[in-house]
Amino acid sequence: MKRLVFSMFALAMMASIYAKAANPRPNIIFILTDDHRYDAMGFTGSFPWLETPNLDRIRNEGVHFQNAFTTHSLCAPSRAGFLTGMHSHKNGISTNQHSRELNPETTPSFGQYLQDAGYRTGFIGKWHMGHDDSPRAGWDYWCSFYGQGRYDKNRLNINGEHITKTGYVSDVLSDYAVEFIERDHDEPFLLYLSHKAVHGPFTPAERHEDLYAGEALPQPASWDDDLADKPEWQRHIKLPKAEHTRVRRKNPVPIPATRDPGPFPAANDNYFRYMRSIPAVDEGIGRIFQTLEKRGELDNTIIAFAGDNGFFLNEHGMGDKRQAYNESMRIPLIMRGPGIKAGGTVEEMVLNIDVAPTVLELAGLNTPKTMQGRSLLPLASGKTVQDWRTEFLYTYWRDLIVTIPRITAVRTMDKMYARYPDGDSIDELYDLEKDPNETRNLAQLPEHAPLLKAMRQKLNRAMDEADY
Repeated sequence: MKRLVFSMFALAMMASIYAKAANPRPNIIFILTDDHRYDAMGFTGSFPWLETPNLDRIRNEGVHFQNAFTTHSLCAPSRAGFLTGMHSHKNGISTNQHSRELNPETTPSFGQYLQDAGYRTGFIGKWHMGHDDSPRAGWDYWCSFYGQGRYDKNRLNINGEHITKTGYVSDVLSDYAVEFIERDHDEPFLLYLSHKAVHGPFTPAERHEDLYAGEALPQPASWDDDLADKPEWQRHIKLPKAEHTRVRRKNPVPIPATRDPGPFPAANDNYFRYMRSIPAVDEGIGRIFQTLEKRGELDNTIIAFAGDNGFFLNEHGMGDKRQAYNESMRIPLIMRGPGIKAGGTVEEMVLNIDVAPTVLELAGLNTPKTMQGRSLLPLASGKTVQDWRTEFLYTYWRDLIVTIPRITAVRTMDKMYARYPDGDSIDELYDLEKDPNETRNLAQLPEHAPLLKAMRQKLNRAMDEADY
């Protein structure tokens, strides 16, 4: 595949970060799922009937980042953050709608850096940035589809040539991943496997259609949240869709003062279909393990797994993501391989934008100044990092759901403060130590004015540090 010819600016920027690594450099496999909750893995125990033996293996043989977050809980912006190590406002991908293509010269992906450093690079699966499926800079091998793709019978672009491929998408992508690994190679490889699952419409493989029959979803503690002290727009989204546009057009509609939760839908089949879409991904990871073991390459391969953003399963009566709450911002992140502490647990807050610097360090490269994340390798190896972050900036721009306003928020280990810069909402403030389910908004209570002031200062500082 033809490689991008970098501008002089890009070449100068990239040349400044390369450092020679001692051979052999590890192979690197990064696996990303879509809308995958932070706790939807068997080993967490959140869903006792959910079994993910191969995800559990990555965790048991490696490290679990139990406080991992995305800086922007939406598909394209989060994916751009993983690839570039930058916040949305720096890499230019702020929505799923407009201007969502990375500039390979000014915001290069980690694929470009590793390709230039001699890695054989492959991208397989959902790209979701831009408006076509054509091969992107940085990847020697390309296998992708347009937009969200389909769960069956995808039109794939393979190195610039289109084919129609019948078969369940998670299995098909795993097939191509195994083929990429099995190709003879003298150089180390980077494989980015980006699954469509578990994005809606939730569609499990036929063999998993009856999984978890007779089980019940656990009722989240925030199901009974009546939203009375939350921004009015959160009650807008409970209106029929036809009313959403009326709200944004300033055509008043009655907004309920509270939400009536009603009985909990423990047998919600749609959410069970979400859970049934996970096992095929897990089985594909098992095939990757088997292939690496057969080739004798497992011990020199880093395998990392993450989800692009969180997902509500009835918390506060909500579905989807986007908001600055725990279930929306928090993501799964596990990693195993040489130098990674087996059975380790990292409690520090880590971010999707930390993945790119981590991949670069694994390849023996320095982190460019343009990246805003930090390498996770010191934490993953079991080291204590004294100056690790204690807070981070979360952002969201108005997108396809018109009732959700722009958000800027700051999250610490025990507090979350959200502000709505366009002036169409009250602030939100939660003490996560006392209220981990974010059910009591403290922002409007006079007795918490000092805390509100302190969190506003933290948000302003986080925005300044991120050059927002």
